[in-house]
Amino acid sequence: MKIVVIGLGYVGLPLGVLLAKKYNVIGFDIDKKRISELGQFNDKTNEVEASDLKSVTKQSNNASLGIFFTNKIDDIRKADIYIVTVPTPVDKFNKPDFTPLIKASETVGKVIDKGAIVIFESTVYPGATEEICVPVIEKNSALRFNKDFFAGYSPERINPGDKVNTLENIVKITSGSTPETALKIDNLYKSIISAGTFPVSSIKVAEASKVIENAQRDINIAFVNELAKIFNLLAIDTNEVLDAASTKWNFINFRPGMVGGHCIGVDPYYLAHKAQELGYHPEIILSGRRMNDSMSSYIAYEVVKIALEKKIKVKNARVLLLGITFKENCNDIRNTKVIDLYKSLVEFGFIVDVYDPIADKIEVKKTLHINLLKQIPKNQKYHVAILAVKHDEFNTFDPVLYVKKKSVIYDVKSYLTCDVDGKL
Repeated sequence: MKIVVIGLGYVGLPLGVLLAKKYNVIGFDIDKKRISELGQFNDKTNEVEASDLKSVTKQSNNASLGIFFTNKIDDIRKADIYIVTVPTPVDKFNKPDFTPLIKASETVGKVIDKGAIVIFESTVYPGATEEICVPVIEKNSALRFNKDFFAGYSPERINPGDKVNTLENIVKITSGSTPETALKIDNLYKSIISAGTFPVSSIKVAEASKVIENAQRDINIAFVNELAKIFNLLAIDTNEVLDAASTKWNFINFRPGMVGGHCIGVDPYYLAHKAQELGYHPEIILSGRRMNDSMSSYIAYEVVKIALEKKIKVKNARVLLLGITFKENCNDIRNTKVIDLYKSLVEFGFIVDVYDPIADKIEVKKTLHINLLKQIPKNQKYHVAILAVKHDEFNTFDPVLYVKKKSVIYDVKSYLTCDVDGKL
């Protein structure tokens, strides 16, 4: 069996490497630089170790076992299974952007043969696979769906940077466009996922199950973000309140913060978009999104308020912003909300330096247009220090060493430890 994985990012690469331990796999990506790096056993996402890459990478497309990396479309012809793992972002109006998924479907349509199965893993709204992707494949292949080729959906559940809840340790939801296809897809994933699979009755059910996982988490975080705003007005420690409430067995312990990334900060918009197409306005989902999207500007405002209380002139005051990635211990900057915080601070008149020991400096410059500090200057004392991302590297970090005597230290993630007198 020949398997092609299209899209070799945070989702596709770990999947391709895992499949390559048992099957003949081709990893396809349009990014030539990415293919070159993988050929040198270098994964810039840090999801796959160099030793694991080296153990499964094959230098020839003719070898029967392992993974061969390519950006050439001719190399992915005549496969039995195509697995699409490209991003599904939103545009500047928070509308679903299906461009990567459509282009990947066009690629599949140009190379697919009769009898092949196409499995989609990208997060979409219920119905998108059959309404958007399948017609593109039909148009580019002249093959008929469920007669000449078949489809399935098995949502990705990758958690970037998580070395415990890895791909093989997370139950895999599977589905297919026919009962026979569903069984083949389930057996494929069952052969590599030690946690097992959970087959569902239709592609739509599988699509819906994924999109609500992240929407639910988004709404829960929005609730505690609103609590944080209320408790701040009441001069109550939000984390102490949450710690107290967590002593009850059925309290769900979410923590406040900025919600970004390629999943939680994006997926609810896909479900909301489909609901609105059907004439229903999803109040809770969009309310949660508005609350979470407001947190960056709220934090900036709080910093300004505290600075003014301390008689610090905001105009040209220097800020040390710690962390730029969307989550801790991960170099992923996709849809990071720290950039919104950065922009808000700049708009208020602050001069902002950003330090992140994990983020790719070249990627940050290219995508976010920020020059990251290589290291924090010892001769520079800041008016404000903000811990935005709780990387392990910041565990022993003491911002007091880098701020002026009259300053503001704002800990977004409640990561820094204080003594009873409030000293770090």
